[in-house]
Amino acid sequence: MVIPARDDAPALERCLTALARQTLAPLEVVVVDNGSSDTTAQVARDHGARVVQEPRVGIPMAAAAGYDAARGEVIARLDADSVPSPDWVERIAAAMRDPQLEAVTGVGRFYELPRSGRAVAAVYLGLYYGLCYLALGHHALWGSSMAFRRVTWLAVRRAVHDDDAELHDDLDLAFALGPRRVVRLDRTLTVGVSARSLVGWGQLRRRFRRAFRTLSVNWEVARPWERWALRLRGAG
Repeated sequence: MVIPARDDAPALERCLTALARQTLAPLEVVVVDNGSSDTTAQVARDHGARVVQEPRVGIPMAAAAGYDAARGEVIARLDADSVPSPDWVERIAAAMRDPQLEAVTGVGRFYELPRSGRAVAAVYLGLYYGLCYLALGHHALWGSSMAFRRVTWLAVRRAVHDDDAELHDDLDLAFALGPRRVVRLDRTLTVGVSARSLVGWGQLRRRFRRAFRTLSVNWEVARPWERWALRLRGAG
């Protein structure tokens, strides 16, 4: 279990509390402290998590450092503001019993919007997954709720851009996986997440800017039609 975090102690407290109530306990919890100036690292230690320091500020750097440090055969990933359902770990374990599956990703709801949080998240994630499927040739990954095999991470490690803070790390990893690996969207793999990343034009501009940058960097390696050709040849 890997959780990148920076100056996010209150949210991390909720996330780790939810992990402590899982029907199946994770093998380990690795919190990557990405240069925090608050009590993020102490909150992690208080909950028994292993803290990894990554001084280079940026989610791609922090996430990769956590994946490198993880010891389990399956590496699960949450964001600091994720609140996983009680059976989240158990459902990941069940999904990964399929030997063909290399990565799985889930869905969520915005817990700050009690009446519309599920519907708003469904629209947001529906657009994300739908558009990214066309760009990737397979399902995308969503960093707030996902998991993949350690051997898969080691196989694609060099293709991941962990030196650019202006990329979406989950989408970048999905590109690195390629269209021939099996990635599954599991709608029973649910988490609550904060809507803070969608509040304000500044946040939205940042997310779109990073999305386009992630696409452009990875399309230099293979264009969408080339990825789809690989996928279709693999299915033939």
